[in-house]
Amino acid sequence: MLLPAAPVLAQDVAADQAAAQKEAITLDTVQVTAQRRVENAKDVPVSLTAVDGEKLNVLASGGEDVRFLSGRVPSLNIESSFGRAFPRFYIRGLGNTDFDLNASQPVSLIYDDVVQENPILKGFPVFDLDQVEVLRGPQGTLFGRNTPAGVVKFESRKPSQETDGYAQVSVGSNEAINVEGAFGGPLSQHWSARASMLYQKRDGWVDNTFAAGPERDLEGFEEMAARLQLLYESGDGFEALFNVHARDLGGTARLFRANIFQKGSNDFVPGFDRDKVTIDGTNFQKLESQGASARLSWDLGRTTLYSITGYESVDTLSRGDIDGGFGDRFNPPSGPGTIAFSAESADGLPDHSQFSQEFRIESNEWGRFDWQAGLFYFDEDITVDSFNYDSLHGGVQNGHAVQEQRNKAWAVFGSGEFDVTDKFKLRGGLRYTQDKKDFSASVLQSAPFGTPVSGPFPVTTDANDVSWDLSGTYAINSDVNFYARVAKGFRAPSIQARLLFSPTPSIADSEEVISYEAGIKADLWNKRARMGFSVFRYDVKDQQLVAVGGGNNSAILLNADKSLGQGFEFDLEAYLTPDLLVTFGSSYNDTEINDASLAVGVCGGTFGATPHCTVTDPTQLLPNGTTVAFIDGNPLPQAPKWIHNLTARWGIPVGEGEFFVYTDWAYRSEINFFLYEAREFTGKSLVEGGLRLGYNWDAGNYEVALFGRNITDTERAVGGIDFNNLTGFINEPRNWGLEFTAKF
Repeated sequence: MLLPAAPVLAQDVAADQAAAQKEAITLDTVQVTAQRRVENAKDVPVSLTAVDGEKLNVLASGGEDVRFLSGRVPSLNIESSFGRAFPRFYIRGLGNTDFDLNASQPVSLIYDDVVQENPILKGFPVFDLDQVEVLRGPQGTLFGRNTPAGVVKFESRKPSQETDGYAQVSVGSNEAINVEGAFGGPLSQHWSARASMLYQKRDGWVDNTFAAGPERDLEGFEEMAARLQLLYESGDGFEALFNVHARDLGGTARLFRANIFQKGSNDFVPGFDRDKVTIDGTNFQKLESQGASARLSWDLGRTTLYSITGYESVDTLSRGDIDGGFGDRFNPPSGPGTIAFSAESADGLPDHSQFSQEFRIESNEWGRFDWQAGLFYFDEDITVDSFNYDSLHGGVQNGHAVQEQRNKAWAVFGSGEFDVTDKFKLRGGLRYTQDKKDFSASVLQSAPFGTPVSGPFPVTTDANDVSWDLSGTYAINSDVNFYARVAKGFRAPSIQARLLFSPTPSIADSEEVISYEAGIKADLWNKRARMGFSVFRYDVKDQQLVAVGGGNNSAILLNADKSLGQGFEFDLEAYLTPDLLVTFGSSYNDTEINDASLAVGVCGGTFGATPHCTVTDPTQLLPNGTTVAFIDGNPLPQAPKWIHNLTARWGIPVGEGEFFVYTDWAYRSEINFFLYEAREFTGKSLVEGGLRLGYNWDAGNYEVALFGRNITDTERAVGGIDFNNLTGFINEPRNWGLEFTAKF
């Protein structure tokens, strides 16, 4: 009688063990460097989101550029009128719509501890990363000027004494190819290395129907990037990490499409076809960048000294058909719709270099009080070329202006943390920054708009500021922390001079931000889930804004008296079952410009009393015949009130491996493209989804997957050109592909 009971009992025990194993599944602790030292994200008194591992890989499937993060993180929007080369970041509604290559942004991008100041540098491809961190709110104490909205941090996977790597190949729609990989390991007892590379290619999927157009197939690109890292570990407290990296991009600039909106609404015109354009201008984009960094550290016992040296350089030229059509009303035939006048231009960086140096010292577990302090130096030299071309006569160059700027800044900073009790911790910091810009602009070839050869026009700005933050964290218990934070940040003065289209340079003074936030971070369900929730409000004094485009395709810098924003952010990650992992993020951002006297030019209003679009703000016709709109009370541009995102991964063992389904969805509510409000230039809400079906085996070392991006093939305008026709640009189309990954 006992003999048959033995195998039954063994089966029951095995089943119980499997059930217990599933029941015990927990989330790994998220380690971040938001405060320049490694900490549990739950203990950091800042609203932040970290993206890593499989989620990061899935979102970037199929050769996506950095814009794949847009809407995938609460309060984060990313868009570009340059395509892959020039991303514009917005956090909590604060950003900069400026398209000039000398633009500054209030969101800083830090790649491997080195600030990427120029917006072109911020488009470096995403590959072989450990983690992406998005820090919301002013980060001026530890990360410096030009961070009043927040910071996006990229951390590459570092070399180690463990040999590992991966290779990934995918093919997809429009003959897309994506190849990336990395390999690293020990070179000796003290040295290790890691080499990473990326190759991406896509054929043009948009047909130019203009018979005499210079290019027929558009929206294609070919991109290569590589990174080599060497790590030296002495074994007695000294480490040195050396990083060299480069990027090469060629292809199509962003396509502008004339008169795609129905007058009086933001609907596409009947018959709109995203696969076709009709343009007579040349369209291309090329970019080369190189950089290097050295991160050194000395463990001195009670303290550790760090030195971070970075160098970046970029050379780029982007040329496009700005009017988005062919011909103009003076040179028929023309279209689509009414082309007020032909416009074709290019902007480039023929000369750029950026050097940065930081020395920082931090304490090593001093008991109840820990601190860090440092010095920072930044030096950027930049030349911007602006060209104009005559599309109606073979695209000959008929205008050339140049901007030159030397930007030097230095700062001294300190930050400390004090354990008031076992449960309550205080943090605070100060940073003094000095920022100086020497700027000059000249017209080297007169433009068709009547701008004569002129200049140079010199401008100098010299600003200093003190940023600070103060926060407190209270541990309600071992799993739940409550925090509150107040912080001040600033953005240094900005200078623009699009002299082909406006007669003199424009300047925006420094802006200052005071931000208040409070939140709760918690591990839930025996660490099978975690959540973060924060509420915030910020007030901006002298906010830097830019009136872009207009009838003369210019960029005019402005300072609004005040702007404000308020809202909340929520993050959740949870194993709903042992086989189902879900993440959910949500944010609400209510922004408003407060300046009763501030007015900007509107679409087509530069050359006549009647705007080309349907402006809903109060307007005024000036004596010079220009129509302006008063923007008091308007939301900030590219600032959606709502952002939601959701991912879900379900896996089930099959054979020697696992079959899985991974889906991700992102929603953002409607946005204003510009400072003024117009029915045509109000972007509709956008929902995009992704899907991944795959099978992995050998403990996840091999994987084959079918993936799709924008699987519903949603068509939306994501930006506009404030010109003399209803011109816009759209989101990426649906993309399907097959991917194979091998880890070793």
